[in-house]
Amino acid sequence: MSKIIIISKKKWDEINYNFCKNSKDFILLDNINLKKINQIKPRIIFFIFWSKKVPEKIFSNFLCIQFHSSDLPKFKGGSPIQNQILSKIYKTKLSAFQINKKIDGGDICMKSNISLYGKAENIYKNIEKKALEMILKISKKKKISFKKQKGRSSFYYRRKPYQSDLSYVINKKLDEIYDFIRMLDANNYPKAYYILGNKKIELSDVSLNDQFVKGKFLIKKKK
Repeated sequence: MSKIIIISKKKWDEINYNFCKNSKDFILLDNINLKKINQIKPRIIFFIFWSKKVPEKIFSNFLCIQFHSSDLPKFKGGSPIQNQILSKIYKTKLSAFQINKKIDGGDICMKSNISLYGKAENIYKNIEKKALEMILKISKKKKISFKKQKGRSSFYYRRKPYQSDLSYVINKKLDEIYDFIRMLDANNYPKAYYILGNKKIELSDVSLNDQFVKGKFLIKKKK
C-alpha cells in the first residue's frame, strides 16, 4: 500500500498515536510541509482536527480527505460539537469528505455515528478513535467512491473565548447549564467561566441531577 499521510494539530491519544507511528503505511505530520509531501507522494492525505485552510496546490494534486464532526451539510464551519449541543443535538455523524475550495463542502466518502454526550474531552477522544477506524476502512479500498452532499445546509462560525462566559446561560434550565459547561470541558479549549471581582472562576467535570449541577471550579486572577 502506498504511503498515507495523517495531518493533525491536536495531540493524539497515546494508543492511537503509537498505532499510526509504528505503522509502515502511515506518516504523521502536525503541519502542512509541502516539500515533504511532494517527496512522499502519498496516495491519500487525511486531516483530523484541522481548522486551517488547506492550500489549493495540496488538494488539487493529492487526494485530501478531512473529517468534520457533523452530519454534513448540517453544521458546517467552526465548533460543530458545541453548536450541535447548543441546538440539543446529542447524536450525530462524523463525516469524511474530499477537500475542495468550499468550507466543509466536498463530496462525502464515509459517515459514521458519534455521540455528543459527556464532557468535551471524552467526545474528542471518541471522535479520534472513530476517525482512525474510518481511516483504516477508507485506506483499504482500492477505489474510493464519493457522493454529493444532500440536504439543507447550515453554517456556524467558530466560537470565541468570551462566549464561554456563564452569563450566556445563567437564566437557563439546569440541563442547559450542564450542557454548556461540559461542551467546553476539554484540554486547550476555553472552559466555561464567570467573573467575580478581579477573579476568573473556571468550571469543569460537571454532573447533573434533578436538583443541581455539581462540578469542580478553579479560581484564577483575572488577566
